[in-house]
Amino acid sequence: MLAYGPVPSRRLGKSIGINHIPPKICSYSCIYCQLGKTIQTKVNRRKFYSTEKIFDSVKSQIEKAANQNEQVDYLTFVPDGEPTLDINLGREIESVKSLGKKVAVIQNSSLLWREDVRRDLMYADWVSVKVDAVSSMRWGLLNRPHRELQIDRILQGVKDFAEEFKGELTTETMLVRNYNDDTKELEKIANFIKNIRPDMAYISIPTRPPAEKFARSPIEKDINEAFQIFKSRLRNVEYLIGYEGDEFAYTGDIERDLLSITSVHPMREDGVKKLLSKANSDWEIIDRLIEDKKILELDYKNRKFYMRKIPSRN
Repeated sequence: MLAYGPVPSRRLGKSIGINHIPPKICSYSCIYCQLGKTIQTKVNRRKFYSTEKIFDSVKSQIEKAANQNEQVDYLTFVPDGEPTLDINLGREIESVKSLGKKVAVIQNSSLLWREDVRRDLMYADWVSVKVDAVSSMRWGLLNRPHRELQIDRILQGVKDFAEEFKGELTTETMLVRNYNDDTKELEKIANFIKNIRPDMAYISIPTRPPAEKFARSPIEKDINEAFQIFKSRLRNVEYLIGYEGDEFAYTGDIERDLLSITSVHPMREDGVKKLLSKANSDWEIIDRLIEDKKILELDYKNRKFYMRKIPSRN
C-alpha cells in the first residue's frame, strides 16, 4: 500500500501519504518514534520501489478520494522510514507533481549533508527539516543515529539546504522531557533555527505511543518556555502538540484504508470510529483485525490508539 489517505494533517490540511520505505528502515532510531524501534539503521541510499509503481498508486488514491468527494491538499512523502534513503526520491517527487497537487516531504535532516539528497528535495513544494538538538550528546541520546552520522555535518547540510531551497521550509523540534527541554539546549536550538530563517518553526511533543516508554512529554511550564525562547528569535512559531483531528478519508475499502493509514499513522479511537461510520461499518472489523494480529491496540495518555502490526512495533 504505497499511497494512503487523505489523512488530516496539522500542517498540510488533507494529505495523501506516500509510503515508499518499508518498515522500519531509517537513519535514526528516535526514542519517541510512533512507529517503534528501527529494525535496520541505514545511511546508504538505494531503490525500494519503481517510480512508475509509486506514480500509479498515488494516481489511483487521488481518484478514489475524488470519487468519495474527499479533499486533497498535498501529496506527502512520509513513509515507514527515512524518505531520503530512497535514491529515486527526486524522480518520484517530479513524477507525482504532474498529478496537479503540491508535494511535501517530511524528513529527519540526517542526510542533508549529501548534495544528491538536497538536489532531490529541490523538486518539492514544502519540506520539513528536523532539529531536535544541536549538542552532540543530546542528539545521540534522543535520535540514536547511525554510527557514521555526525551532527556538525548534518547541521551544515541543513544550512546549505535552507540557502538553496525555493519552496516552503519548515522546521520541527520534538521536545522530550529531560532530553532537550532545558533552557540551555532550547536556546542553542532556537539560535540555530534563526540562522536558517524557516517559513515556520514547529514545536512538537509525543502525542502517540512512542518507541520507548521513557520518552515523555515535557511539563507545561517547559513547553511554554520553549515557545517563548523560539518566539523571541523567530518570525513564525507554532505548537504542534494537539490532536490533528479525526477527518480520515474513506476511499471505498475500509480494511485497506485502516491498514494503510495505521501503518504510518497510529489512529486514536475516536478517529477510528468516525472512519468506520463513513464506511457504514462497525467495531467488529477492528476486533477481527486485532484477533488476526494485523492491528495492535495501544494505550497512551489515557487514550486508546490503533496501529498496524509491523515488525518495529510489538
